[in-house]
Amino acid sequence: MITGFGRTGAAFAAERFGVQPDLMTMAKGLTNGAVPMSAVGTTGTIYDALMEGPPGMIELFHGYTYSAHPLACAAALATLALYESEQLFDRCAELAPYWEDAVHSLKDCKNVIDIRNIGLVAGIELAPRDGAPAARGYDCFLRCFEEGLMFRQTGDTIALAPPLIIEKPEIDRIIETLRAVINGLD
Repeated sequence: MITGFGRTGAAFAAERFGVQPDLMTMAKGLTNGAVPMSAVGTTGTIYDALMEGPPGMIELFHGYTYSAHPLACAAALATLALYESEQLFDRCAELAPYWEDAVHSLKDCKNVIDIRNIGLVAGIELAPRDGAPAARGYDCFLRCFEEGLMFRQTGDTIALAPPLIIEKPEIDRIIETLRAVINGLD
């Protein structure tokens, strides 16, 4: 989900890497997270297999609780129009080198053991504390939150995915906050 809707500098990571998936799921970015909605894209072969069942049977028989909800569809159409009119995928591709340099500038911080990124996504892995896996990552999460920086923490990995409208000074603030907090952790 996180590699879709421009975050890698292309519409989807599959496009960036030249991969043709059989199935692709999409969600949050479809409506900018404003209204719950998801979608599944598939190849014609997979679609046909799902739609051509035995005579008299309903295709892909399962519940459709929220299918085509008008509010979600309106939010999706508005979001897709903004991606295009604001050229947000291109903007992400242009900002990606700045983001990469900024994130990788943290490589010499205390307890940083790995940094990974693509587009406007990054993972900063912290060394786990002996006998307390995820504690250092959680402490980093809490201290950054107190400083006004919110991110997802998974174990001892800091997962960053800023909005596609982020500006360079905001990237700088994220990195400055992370540097101070990470270096202040035991």
